[in-house]
Amino acid sequence: MDPKENKDKKEFYSIKEVADKFGLNTPTLRYWEKEFDILHPHTKPNGVRYYKEEDIESVRLIHYLLKEKGLTLAGARQQLKDNRESTVRTAEAIYRLQQIKEDLSYLQNAFNSIKF
Repeated sequence: MDPKENKDKKEFYSIKEVADKFGLNTPTLRYWEKEFDILHPHTKPNGVRYYKEEDIESVRLIHYLLKEKGLTLAGARQQLKDNRESTVRTAEAIYRLQQIKEDLSYLQNAFNSIKF
């Protein structure tokens, strides 16, 4: 992860930007909106969706349950219903570990490019 990434954060993201971030297509995100009550991006009257950071966190959680944990839609909904707090904490911890791994990789590459 590039350290300048935080200054590049935006207030709203398009559905395409969010889909690309998670390796999904836009119809999948639209479908998840219908299936999960935790996902509510801002939708303009013309149907254009804008995602805030909290919406992206919801997508991250759903993605974790479906794609990484391998749950079905019904299983993911049940997991959120029964164990929402622990599920959120686990998904956040995994995300942070992935970020640390990316940071370490970035630093390793920077270190390796230094000529002594």
